[in-house]
Amino acid sequence: MRKNVYITSVSKFLPNLPVYNDDMEQYLGLINAKPSRVKRIVLKQNGIKCRYYAIDENQKITHTNAELAFLSIKKLFPDEIIPGDIEVMACATGNPDQLLPSHASMVHGLMKNRPMELYSASGVCLTCLQALKISYLSVLSGISSKAICSTSELASPTLLSKNYEEEYEHCSQVGTDPYMAFEKDFLRFMLSDGASAVLLSDRKNEKGLSFRIEWIEMTSYANQLPTCMFMGAELREDGELTSWKEFESRELINRSVFTVKQDIRLLKPNIIRYWLDHIELCLEKHRVDASEIDYVIPHVSSMFFYGKLAEEIEARNIDLGTQKWFTNLTEVGNIASASIFAGLDDLCQSGRLKANDKILLLVPESGRFSYGTVLLTVEVS
Repeated sequence: MRKNVYITSVSKFLPNLPVYNDDMEQYLGLINAKPSRVKRIVLKQNGIKCRYYAIDENQKITHTNAELAFLSIKKLFPDEIIPGDIEVMACATGNPDQLLPSHASMVHGLMKNRPMELYSASGVCLTCLQALKISYLSVLSGISSKAICSTSELASPTLLSKNYEEEYEHCSQVGTDPYMAFEKDFLRFMLSDGASAVLLSDRKNEKGLSFRIEWIEMTSYANQLPTCMFMGAELREDGELTSWKEFESRELINRSVFTVKQDIRLLKPNIIRYWLDHIELCLEKHRVDASEIDYVIPHVSSMFFYGKLAEEIEARNIDLGTQKWFTNLTEVGNIASASIFAGLDDLCQSGRLKANDKILLLVPESGRFSYGTVLLTVEVS
């Protein structure tokens, strides 16, 4: 008899007050005291109206990444007291507070409840499902009975104008056009801060909703495609990366090596096509008829790709049309790895769900093109 693993609680934490489009550069700052040339274009395409930052208008950090994670974990429990029976915790992020120790260690250090087994998933958006799968397999195997999967992002401090001004000034001094490259500037208006978490158990809730995890699948196409999104490196002409470790200390500043970058030319022709390849493989492998799916939560970085994903799904004649979709992107922004469970939390809070509803979670990652899909079934006690 197959053992069941349930998500028994979902939470999210969004720091401070919402930041609307017109106010973004009050928080992120102006590069060379001038408004961004690409901001309006990017915001029109991504459709995001509001986001959250763990910084204030003086560009000071109000919450560390570990604190964001900790605060969302506390919200998994009605009294915000983390119980002592959690045996495993897997934490995901693309922006840890430090290189060492691990992000999970720092989050656990804030919890102070009991010793436990820890895992850190570091990368881009798909880290959320990597952490979920670790937690899921631990409970499924019987090694543990309860596990926490935490996801959190603190992107805003890396998007501040001060991180770009040295490169701008250096370019001016050497006679190069100092206009910030689109691949660097546009991401400043795409990313948000926040955290989300799920509690996994080998028993469903005695009262209320639980989500039975049917399966979790992930596929990497890094063997076929070069790097698309990166940080702490520069992209070489051959498609490989030059690590920050190879630069002189002054070059790290002059070339904004530690700012996040994305190759748009590589992203647009590949991200959706490979995503649908992955989805089709998952549905076929598990013999799932798309018509059986009640809700789809797609993690899209912008509403531009929301439309592109919908077009490709229709072109492939898959019954996962937008009438089934649920997204909170425009209201909370793109929280990267924390987005998918934040979306699940809002769907759960919407009051729409009923027993036996099937929910498909879809997560792409443009780092080097990886994808993940999760199928959940709603159970009501």
